[in-house]
Amino acid sequence: MRREVKYGLIGGSVALVAGVVGGFTLFGGSDGSSPQAVRAADAKSGDGPAVPTGPLSAKEVNTTAQAFLTAWQSGDADKAAALTDAPDAARTALASFARQAKFSKVTLKPGAPAGAKVPYTVTAEIDYKAVKTPFSYGTAVTLQRDKATGKPQVAWQPSALYPGLAKGDELRTGEAEAPPIKAVDRNGVELTAKDHPSLAGVLDSLRTKYGAKTDGKPGVELYIHRAKAADSNAQQPDKTLKVLSKGTPGTLKTTLDAKLQTAAENAVKGKKSASAAAVKPSTGEILALANSPADGFDVATQGSLAPGSTMKIVTAAMLMDKGLTAPDKKDPCPKFVTVGGWKFQNLNKSEIPDGTFAQSFAASCNNAFIGHAKDLSDDDLTKEARDVFGIGLNWATGIPTFDGTVPVQHDAQMAASLIGQGGVRMNPLNVASIAATARSGSFHQPYLVARSLDGRAFATAARTMKPETASNLKALMKLTATSGTGAEAMQGISGDIGAKTGSAEVDNQDKPNAWFAAYRDDLAAAAVVPASGHGGTNAGPVVRALLTAG
Repeated sequence: MRREVKYGLIGGSVALVAGVVGGFTLFGGSDGSSPQAVRAADAKSGDGPAVPTGPLSAKEVNTTAQAFLTAWQSGDADKAAALTDAPDAARTALASFARQAKFSKVTLKPGAPAGAKVPYTVTAEIDYKAVKTPFSYGTAVTLQRDKATGKPQVAWQPSALYPGLAKGDELRTGEAEAPPIKAVDRNGVELTAKDHPSLAGVLDSLRTKYGAKTDGKPGVELYIHRAKAADSNAQQPDKTLKVLSKGTPGTLKTTLDAKLQTAAENAVKGKKSASAAAVKPSTGEILALANSPADGFDVATQGSLAPGSTMKIVTAAMLMDKGLTAPDKKDPCPKFVTVGGWKFQNLNKSEIPDGTFAQSFAASCNNAFIGHAKDLSDDDLTKEARDVFGIGLNWATGIPTFDGTVPVQHDAQMAASLIGQGGVRMNPLNVASIAATARSGSFHQPYLVARSLDGRAFATAARTMKPETASNLKALMKLTATSGTGAEAMQGISGDIGAKTGSAEVDNQDKPNAWFAAYRDDLAAAAVVPASGHGGTNAGPVVRALLTAG
């Protein structure tokens, strides 16, 4: 019987009139509506000038957007910035925009406004040394009402200049800061974004960080130069928008396996949302990373989700390390457990009243774990996750990653953390690493590029599991893979195997996020399929595809 996670307390349209003002294709027109108004002074006295409130009228949107675009086009950054809610930031960005991007002959053609949002197409000529080439793209601004004055203004965002720009990012044209790379897998097979769409962002990151360490030569490009992140591990890569002259690629060897990468991408393809990662337990080498959609956010390495019952791998190790339980020890899983005033229940109010810890682990029965909250200090789980499994340390993988967090919590939240809820957050790479640590008995920091390339220091765990704990944990995961909640997905897979399912509940979501973590010999993998249900049924097949491909 499945006993996965269940816990907690019981107007009208605007006609566009084309015109050209100051080099811009602009628009006009009004729906004839006017805003409501209230007094700016104390409401009781009724004194003071009227301040408009409520949604902007089409006339206000049109007039303010036109004034903003006209001022920007004419080179009056001060005037354009004054029409925004962030004059200083807008002035700096607008003043340097064309100069840094080497843009000339800039025109803007608006599309149909959608309420307060005004889209427009930017058309320009890139003029760099002897090269002149056209470039165009679409972006937008959103108008809002100033709360103090009631006047319409542009809600300033860097994306007004180019879609996707964040604070501190810039459009630049010139010699690229790094040569292009020819990334190859562990066997020398070339890895391209065309063949492996999930790797597009990874390859950009590798180029940004390691391109200059190869024998390549940079070309001339229009690119997004990313702002420097306070945390180097979170640094986002520059993004090429247009190549003016090609550089010479330098070869960069990675730890990836092209065969496994293909298997991972095929396994998540077609799912509305899914991510997977695979690592080599004996070394920490990252073998595959995949996301669906492939061009979406990289959940596999940067996601931050509750891992659900896959966290019980860590919790079980902690409980056994502390001598609180053992596989063959009686460890009942009651229907209900109350911690800190919160009543936790198993799914469908199921129970294992006289069972062993091994039975509760294999069935993923929550309250066998939550019931131990009374035996623990608030920071016990945090220490086990960090000091044994490396979760929360600063990993140096070679690309931006979120390295998991298991915060110190109290009472009910600490109890929820024992089953991977509460404040615990991870992604498939973190969970694959947990499975790898369970298989090898010690933490090996995941990495994508050898540290010999840049001499970076790897994260190291403070200690390893006790030998008996390590052996018992593998026995628990094998039982789960052969006759527990992971048996269906692991059926027919031979070798040294182990698995753990997880289903993490999310507020205002009908179905839980499905998780699955497993290993087979020297290959560990994990996957998440959000809002899909049970981990074994929905995420299990993704991990199975990786284990059988390897």
